[in-house]
Order: sequence, then structure tokens, then C-alpha cells
Amino acid sequence: MFSRLATLTLLAYAIPACALDADSDPAGDPAGDVVIHPADPVAVQFMAHSQVCSVTAPGDDAHCHSHILVDEDGVHPFATAVPSGFGAADLRTAYAITASGSATTTIAIVDAFGYTRAESDLATYRTQFGLPACTTANGCFLKVNQNGSTTGLPAANTGWSQETALDLDMASAMCPSCKILLVEATSASFANLAAAVNRAATMGAHVISNSYGGGESGSTSSEAAYNHAGVAVTASSGDAGFGVEFPASSPHVIAVGGTTLTRNSSARGFTETVWSGAGSGCSTTYAKPSWQHDTGCARRTVADVSAVANPNTGVAVFGPSSASASAWLVFGGTSVAAPLIGGIYAANGGSVTFGSDPYASTAALNDVTSGSNGSCSPAYLCTGAVGYDGPTGLGTPKGLTAF
Repeated sequence: MFSRLATLTLLAYAIPACALDADSDPAGDPAGDVVIHPADPVAVQFMAHSQVCSVTAPGDDAHCHSHILVDEDGVHPFATAVPSGFGAADLRTAYAITASGSATTTIAIVDAFGYTRAESDLATYRTQFGLPACTTANGCFLKVNQNGSTTGLPAANTGWSQETALDLDMASAMCPSCKILLVEATSASFANLAAAVNRAATMGAHVISNSYGGGESGSTSSEAAYNHAGVAVTASSGDAGFGVEFPASSPHVIAVGGTTLTRNSSARGFTETVWSGAGSGCSTTYAKPSWQHDTGCARRTVADVSAVANPNTGVAVFGPSSASASAWLVFGGTSVAAPLIGGIYAANGGSVTFGSDPYASTAALNDVTSGSNGSCSPAYLCTGAVGYDGPTGLGTPKGLTAF
């Protein structure tokens, strides 16, 4: 199936920046540079990927943290009729998740702009992987705007819709019996995204997943929206390598880094290394939470935990291939990891004390000890190490215990 793409595996240069599909979206969807990583493990024999969405409109502060595999023209998403990349069962096996969660638990997905086909695309993913139906009709799925209304939803945006499809599918894979609340912010400004997070908390979410970020400067006016006692608020750490973004740098969230997940012959059946794109480092703005004891940062250190994020060992998602069509796509980025970890918190369904829980249960995590996302000092802030490190935090899930 991938023979027509084989020549891409020989490339080792960056293809110029391109637009995946701007269509008629109000904010457009200009992508970042397409990057070739010939040295990375390749799950689907395809190596070019591109940033899904970026800061594109005046007043927008955040960009989503997802990368999509693109076709041989380097422009359009690599779309197929059947799934490629890791499916729900693969991810549940890799992270030893056997629980399905409860219909009394709600996981909220917060993203910017609208996603018209959210419910129908989610149904395709869940049917493909044998997950129970999650629909408006059966009370499992609810889509609202940042004011909590099911009407007056934001205008559609293909890039952010792709991000949302990824988030919905990863949450579903980890917690197939949980309810899903999709809160669509009017735009990608921190003010609107913060309003959407507060709305999710007001509507009873046990978990709120955030797969976006931006600079810490000016973020303090929005930080309180991520401070909800008893709620697991996950935030992706970023996809640009060593460096810190908000809201992952908030001391009130679970900052989620990224790994390269590959199959092997071990008892687990998988191994992980640091994904080179995962964000990490020291906040310049926010205090270190009491449960974090590393000595390389005087303030908050990113990340806390991690999960699969490398697009070249990416996950299968059913979502928009354009403004008017949907297909099977392959995604990476720490946007994969944040809703995946959020789904595990939801499957656990127990008490949550901000990001502290994994620090009390390190034996229930897979330590990631190799790989790097850049150069830094001290080295653990950008390099996999025994115990805590910046790009992967304490490690990846080994069941529900740490969450």
C-alpha cells in the first residue's frame, strides 16, 4: 500500500512550508514546515509530516500541538480508506489499560473553532475499533460553545477540526465508556480557550484535555482557568523540542510530554524513547509545585508524564482530510499524548490533586531513559534519564495506578 511513497524514505531535507487545506476557513490553516526524519522508526513507511495549525489570526495566542502525515506532494494529508498507525487496541496494550471507565465520568476536550462533523467522524473511529457508540442521542456526546450552548457554535476550521478529531479519538481509546464533552472556543486566543476550560469545569468534567500552547508572556491573566481542584487538567508540552509553553507550564495542570513508541520483543511488546519534538524545560513565570523536587529549575518544570507523540510512529485518527471530506489519517505531536493521558485519568475516575498523583506512584510508570529533544544544562531537562527527565517527565502509563 505504501510502495508509491518509498522514495520519501530517502529524503533528509525540509520541504518548504505549505498549507494542508485552508479551504474557506475563516482563520485559514497554514501549516508549519514539513519535516523528514529518516533516522526515526517508521511505523507506516511514510516520513513527511506537517504542523496542523498555527497562530493565524490577530488576537490568537495558541497553536495546536499536532502533526499529520502528508502525501507525497508535501501538501495534502495522507488519507486512506482503512486505518494506518496505532489503533485503540494497540494503545491500550502499550499502556496496560484494561478498564473502560464509567458513564458517570465526563472527559472534556477543549479546542478552538468549530468541527461540524465531530460526532459522525467519532462514530466511524469508535465503530472501527469496536468501541461503544458515543452519540448525542444516547447521552454520551455533547458539543457546546464556550458559553455552554449547543447553538451558535464557532465557525469551522479544518486544521483545528483535525486536532479535535485526534483528541476525541484518543480520549475514546483510553476511556470508551466515559462521556465526552467537546467545548469549542470561539478562537485560539487564551481568553477564549480559558473560557472554554472554565465552561468544561462548570459542566462537571472530571478531566479537561488541552492540546495547544503558546508563549508564557501575558498568560497569567488566563492561568486561573486551569486551576480546578479535583479535576485532572492535562496540557500538551509542545512540538518544537526543548522549550516551555503555556498552559503546560501552569502548576495546576498535568504537563504531558512525548515519546517515540515502537514495537519490540519484550514482555510489554513495546519500547519508548524521547520524541525529539517534545517540549520541556523551566518555566520563567510559574512557581514549582510542592510535589516536584528536581533541582535544575527554580520554577515549574515541564513535563510531568508522557505518551506516544512521534508522527512517524503515529496513531490512526478518522477526521477531516479537507473542509468537505473525512478519511483515515495518521497523527503525532504531544496533542496525541494529552488526551490519551486525560482518557486514562478518566478511566481511573478517582480523586485528583492537580499533577501530584504520578509523583506518588512512580513504580506504575514506564521510565523512558534515552533520546533527546535538544541541548541543555542540566542535561536531564532535554534528555531521557533514569527517573525524572524533562521531555517525558516521570514516564508513560503502566496501567491506571499513577493516575
